[in-house]
Amino acid sequence: MPEPKLLAFDTSTDVLSVAVRHGERVVAHSGAGGAQASSTLIPLIRRLLAEAGLTLAELDAIAFGRGPGSFTGLRTACAVAQGLGFGAGVPLLPIDTLQAVADEARHRFGALRVVALLDARMDQVYAAHYAFDADADADAAAAAVPELLAPEQVEVPEGWALAGNAFVPYGERLRGGTARHPVLPTADALLRLAPALLAAGGAVAPADAWPLYVRDKVAQTTEERAALKAAAASATTL
Repeated sequence: MPEPKLLAFDTSTDVLSVAVRHGERVVAHSGAGGAQASSTLIPLIRRLLAEAGLTLAELDAIAFGRGPGSFTGLRTACAVAQGLGFGAGVPLLPIDTLQAVADEARHRFGALRVVALLDARMDQVYAAHYAFDADADADAAAAAVPELLAPEQVEVPEGWALAGNAFVPYGERLRGGTARHPVLPTADALLRLAPALLAAGGAVAPADAWPLYVRDKVAQTTEERAALKAAAASATTL
């Protein structure tokens, strides 16, 4: 069965990651994210699609990191994905950013039992446990539920590794782990996870795609609303 044609992007951290798969070919880009993501994401998508020889309408799905992570980054990713999906009639694959962190640790370091962590600021981390099948390429053994915890509250079972971006701010407060892998949720990880999710019927219509915040504070500033409205409007015309 041929590989699905996919666009994937993540803006949940301060690194922007975008990738396109067309057959065996993958073109990708990573760079500064944060406040720049809303203005640079769409031009990058346009460029990578052109390099891959694809149009939006030819895609089988658009995968994006749905969270948890930076609120502004999650809203940017979701708004752009929705705009692209509506405009091109392409379904969306919202994927947990912590699962992408765990898969990146599996792919780069061979870790099969991973506690994925992302810095949630405010003296907290987002955390979830993922166990991978050694015989599978990228399937998590069981669905994980992301939690918002103080670093000391993260439970690390014996034989499990830690992975993510929480080691610099909270390293001394995190306990346990056979190893510590400093990785981020990448678009490449989303591309690895997307085919199984797509085959399992995980694609949704653009109107049904939402960010996963975990923390309840989701209020948007006037500036954020204006930026996201502009991002979604631009995406529909790409």
